Amino acid sequence: MIYYDDGKILIRTMVETDPPVIFHEETEQGHHRVLESFSNRLNDQQEGIAIPLVAEYNGKIAGYNNIYLYSPDETITKTFCEIIDFGVFIKYRKLGIGSKLMDVSEQIIAEYSDIVYLSVGLYSGYGSAQRLYIKRGYIPDGTGAWYSSSVCIPYTNYRLDDDLVLKLSKKLR
Repeated sequence: MIYYDDGKILIRTMVETDPPVIFHEETEQGHHRVLESFSNRLNDQQEGIAIPLVAEYNGKIAGYNNIYLYSPDETITKTFCEIIDFGVFIKYRKLGIGSKLMDVSEQIIAEYSDIVYLSVGLYSGYGSAQRLYIKRGYIPDGTGAWYSSSVCIPYTNYRLDDDLVLKLSKKLR
């Protein structure tokens, strides 16, 4: 499905041929990822728990993110939505691609939830994303730093890698 197209930037759902391209681009940038981390998004899409998006710039894949839709309890009608694994390749930054990808993601999430959640890494490689999220109105959720899937314990050492994050949220309406 195409969500946005202005002739230069195109935002669409991920297709089978996208994960290898994304993996290659991320590897070229020096990131240590596995192909399955991108391929699994397609499985999650088929299960109805994710909407993986791809951004193209002039016909080339330039970025991606994934919207995850969680329903915490069958009796609760509100859906918990989170943006996971947002990325714009370095050679495509400062062209408005990240902002448009976030615009589309927030529009989709607004159909399910009043609030959007995301996590951002704490080292300098995440600097562009940190700035983008703050400029868009995301604020820390108050739980402090997390490592992997747990809140960090004060006065404990943690590795400064992709798993050390700050959780942010934004009210959409």
